[in-house]
Amino acid sequence: MITSHTRLVGLLGHPVRHSQSPLMHNTAFAELNLDYVYLAFDVAPDELPHAVQAIRAFGMRGVNVTIPHKVAILPLLDEVDPLARQIGAVNTVVNEQGRLIGYNTDGLGYVRSLVEETHLDLTQQRVTLLGAGGAARAVACTLVQQGVKAIRIINRSREKAEQLASLLRPAADVQVVEPNACQQAVESATLLINTTSVGMYPHTAEMPIPAEWLHSGQIVSDLIYNPLQTKLLAEAERAGAKTHGGVGMFVYQGALAFSLWTNAEAPVELMRQTVLSKLRQGGN
Repeated sequence: MITSHTRLVGLLGHPVRHSQSPLMHNTAFAELNLDYVYLAFDVAPDELPHAVQAIRAFGMRGVNVTIPHKVAILPLLDEVDPLARQIGAVNTVVNEQGRLIGYNTDGLGYVRSLVEETHLDLTQQRVTLLGAGGAARAVACTLVQQGVKAIRIINRSREKAEQLASLLRPAADVQVVEPNACQQAVESATLLINTTSVGMYPHTAEMPIPAEWLHSGQIVSDLIYNPLQTKLLAEAERAGAKTHGGVGMFVYQGALAFSLWTNAEAPVELMRQTVLSKLRQGGN
């Protein structure tokens, strides 16, 4: 029940109607009997400064931040966590008595999900990363922080790929892959990660690389969670590779945000089953 004591959290993005975050978080709040409510706010880019001011004005406990605001929100905050500063993007804001602090839980959520579901040793992986956007930055920075030594980046824009590579050096051996060397970079990877939107609903028949490059000696991970099994993962499975989908990252980044707001441990399994159930019903 919403009362005059209920604390407000939410999502700032554009668009947001497809988001599973309100369902996931409100189910978790109810399970722990926490007096919070989570709403989704569709905020146009030119309205972002007003939306951030509203966090303070309404006494909101915090927000999640999604496309296209993850970078634009940085200068509007009072403080940014060092990892989020390195990544160059914020996906969670906590309001500490009017002081807005930005965090990035995307990479940490991804790594936690990856390790729990595949049991791999990150320090032993040769990683090939498809994409060099915001999601790639979060994942790559966190992988290097967690001990990955070598990353190869495949991206259509070489300039963006070089920017990401320079961000990660000298902490790891990071190389931008030349167009004629993509097949070799994919085939030699022990961990292949798709951070692009290729294969996301409704374009579910698309793949970021040819299926014949995949093989049984690798783990193939896709950040996309709708559909639950992308064509890339289906083809990887057919090739004998171990696969890892995007639901875990979505759930764990949300669980980390949940704990930052409430100081309570998030009911991760309930959150996972809530999202899975909705997606299996065709929730878009």
